[in-house]
Amino acid sequence: MRTYADAGAEAGRHWRAVIAAAQAGDRRALDELVKGWLPLVYNIVGRALNGHADVDDVVQETMLRAVDNLGSLRDPDSFRSWLVAIAMRQIRDRARRRTAARLDESTAPEGAADFAELTVLRLQLEGQRREVAEAVRWLDDEDRQLLSLWWLEVAGELTRRELAAAVGISRQHAAVRVQRVKERLEVSRGIVRALDGACPDLRELTSRWNGRPDSVWRKRLARHIRGCGYCGDTRESVVPAERLLVGIALVPVPVGFTLSLALGGKTAAAVAGSASVGSASVGWSAKVLGVLTKPAVAVTAGATLAAGGAYVAVQTPEDPPRAATAPTTAASTAFQPETRPPSPSRSASPSPSPSATRKNSGYGSVVDAVDKAPDPDTPPGALPHRPEAGVTSTGGAHAVMNHRGDAVTLSGQGYVLVRWQISPQYRAGSLVMPSWTGLKGRLFHVASGGGRRMDDPTSTTDTTATGMGSSATGFAVLPAGTQQMWQNEYFYVDGSVTLTLNERGADYGVSVFPSTWDAVKKDILTGPPEGAGRYGLVRDTGDDDTPVPQYVTRETPADPATVPQASRVSV
Repeated sequence: MRTYADAGAEAGRHWRAVIAAAQAGDRRALDELVKGWLPLVYNIVGRALNGHADVDDVVQETMLRAVDNLGSLRDPDSFRSWLVAIAMRQIRDRARRRTAARLDESTAPEGAADFAELTVLRLQLEGQRREVAEAVRWLDDEDRQLLSLWWLEVAGELTRRELAAAVGISRQHAAVRVQRVKERLEVSRGIVRALDGACPDLRELTSRWNGRPDSVWRKRLARHIRGCGYCGDTRESVVPAERLLVGIALVPVPVGFTLSLALGGKTAAAVAGSASVGSASVGWSAKVLGVLTKPAVAVTAGATLAAGGAYVAVQTPEDPPRAATAPTTAASTAFQPETRPPSPSRSASPSPSPSATRKNSGYGSVVDAVDKAPDPDTPPGALPHRPEAGVTSTGGAHAVMNHRGDAVTLSGQGYVLVRWQISPQYRAGSLVMPSWTGLKGRLFHVASGGGRRMDDPTSTTDTTATGMGSSATGFAVLPAGTQQMWQNEYFYVDGSVTLTLNERGADYGVSVFPSTWDAVKKDILTGPPEGAGRYGLVRDTGDDDTPVPQYVTRETPADPATVPQASRVSV
């Protein structure tokens, strides 16, 4: 019976033979060596630098140095630890070369995803695995460097001995360092969970945050979470990170990544000059020069080492597209996304616009419709105060719905907050809206807040970026005629109704909170003077002609996604 140890031993023998052949000047062996070990280096550097603009340069320098010095490697069995140590030295050298005291993540190339985002996207991570990947953003540079190795140790790509050697410390010291990083990672996971469904106090705290993780905000948010019974309540068993990462794959080298190994990092003059120094130097330099000027050899279906020593990653069949096309569903079959992305420029009308033309008619006669954004600096009108007996939710005080079919039933008399989270970086395309079904009594759409509409600009450097996406990630596109959502949408329930998530196109989720009139008022009156992007909007007229939301019905269909956009729920 073939065992895992047998497979490992066979792989070891294979790489020893490949390394020996490459040292002897075999071009195919050098191709295979580069193809086989570039993903490991890319993952170490990418996670240590969190996808910063310097990642490509550091990966390139690491591989150049490895090729240049391959002839000096005496023990092929130590190749992996030798290569990892080179990568870590290049990462540390890069840190020492920085003129700024702290890495400015804003220098990342426009349209590039950070490494946490690439990890989630490329490996299709969900749940707590996705949470761990996103938590890495909150670690300091030095912690990320060590975590980049520990991640691969847990995934089975490195040993603890190799980790310690790469960092230049003993295994005992490495154990202490790793434990500290794991503790900080767990704190960061708590921050990711809390931000995914923030309580009102945390939303107020983060209204002044620029959205870029750093140590100052990590401490502020961690302090809030420790003192907040809501944000500190995990509501589910938290699986240790090391269990989540066991066996996890390497992030593929991105399409279009080019690694130039021309002359192994040496010029022809340097090679010629070395000939007069000694035969040992001539041997390896001449071999590198020779093999890298031969015709290209295709190494995989997804990558090739081109003439002149340029390693180029190309599209592979299993690679997911950057932006998904619109899915065919009952709710969106007739809708074709625009060929150009929605404009990120914030539209404004002189005064808040109602959802639709008001009529003094019965309940259900006015349905939400497409409307213009109000002037961001104009405070909203008065919010009528409807009776509040309290609302109960089958999802508890805070229901987070991220997957198709997730649902929550709301019963009673009072206000409800639905908070949107749209994630086109994971999957763009046509957005299939959530629906309200089984309505008994009345449901009104009373206000919009959260400091922004989701089509407001979100970046000072990328003019295409809004809460709906960007040209780099693709956009979440609303069905024709659907009203643009705000970050926070407020509803008033007098009876009972079920809200169902119908995610089957663009990636999105919603958090549902029973709320109060006071909380709604506080949110919509928070505007630019307090750091919000815009004031909120009052939709409630205080009468039955207050609009009802789109996609609402008194029926209970087998597929909630089939609820029509312009509903009729009159008494």
